[in-house]
Amino acid sequence: MIIAVDGPAASGKGTVARALARHFDLPHLDTGLLYRAVAYTVHRLELDPTREADAIAACDFDELTLADPALRDDEVGQLASVVSVHPLVRAALFQRQKRFANQPGGAVLDGRDIGTVIAPEADAKLFVKATAPVRARRRHHELTERGREITYEQVLADIRARDARDSARSTAPLTQAADAAPLDTSALTVEAATRRAIALVNGRLIGRRSTA
Repeated sequence: MIIAVDGPAASGKGTVARALARHFDLPHLDTGLLYRAVAYTVHRLELDPTREADAIAACDFDELTLADPALRDDEVGQLASVVSVHPLVRAALFQRQKRFANQPGGAVLDGRDIGTVIAPEADAKLFVKATAPVRARRRHHELTERGREITYEQVLADIRARDARDSARSTAPLTQAADAAPLDTSALTVEAATRRAIALVNGRLIGRRSTA
């Protein structure tokens, strides 16, 4: 069983995807970490994230990089949004994601193009969203908890800029798959969002079985 979870930054898609993986006992991949690893490598090597050739050079990162806590830094997230617009970067990471999705037993993957590009054949697809102000408040709280000095207004501007980049890129833009179930977490607690996500996935699975 493959479960695809897509959505914009700070929508709660990662939290939902991890909860689904635990509930259905499936491996989970945060595909955004792959792009963050590329971004982090670009930064570490002092390359230019806007140059596709530089970003491609950073795709050959060490697997241990994925466990580096620095990948969760907001600056790395911003750079990840920049390197992810390059078609050759997305192509370089495509097969890695496909292999994870198609492993025996299935998997849960979250990102921005899972249901549309990586696993269009997924058994269940969710598109997790929330309003930009809500997402900015969540991210601002997360950053200040880590000791980062940044204003809510800065975070909101970053969220909106990132949304624009992710939605406007020519290759695999952020978009809701036609057969994805929407899940708006704006007014939901983590527990409520998890319950709703499980119910949506179960509904899709039942629906698929009844039409098989």
